[in-house]
Amino acid sequence: MFDAAGADIVFLIARVLFGGVLAFMGLNHFLNLEDMTGYAQFKGLPAPKASVLFSGGLLVFGGLSLITGVLPAIGAGAIALFLVVSAITMHDFWNQEGEEAQNEMTAFLKNIYGAGAALAFLAVANAVWPYAVNVGL
Repeated sequence: MFDAAGADIVFLIARVLFGGVLAFMGLNHFLNLEDMTGYAQFKGLPAPKASVLFSGGLLVFGGLSLITGVLPAIGAGAIALFLVVSAITMHDFWNQEGEEAQNEMTAFLKNIYGAGAALAFLAVANAVWPYAVNVGL
């Protein structure tokens, strides 16, 4: 699968960039717990603090999973699901007006294209990944 010249390095870079950003986003949930809890509460999530903690843990796990190649199918699938659900629940641009609608639409679209990337990693999760631990189910 990664036979083309440099494909192994490009795939590693993609994993580090995508997984690293996700892991950082998850870490940010913990570092800014009160602010993020307030936003989750504003958006009407049930158990907002628990939701922020859970989603932060999911993002850290999923990001590190893709970087390392440890349980990548679970990590990629969880990230894709999280990003679609959070796009719909947290970035409801259709209920906003003006600049807020534009900001929420941008965040919504970022989550959706991120979910697409996670699904691409899920599609190749059963392959042997170069420069990875390669521990799966």
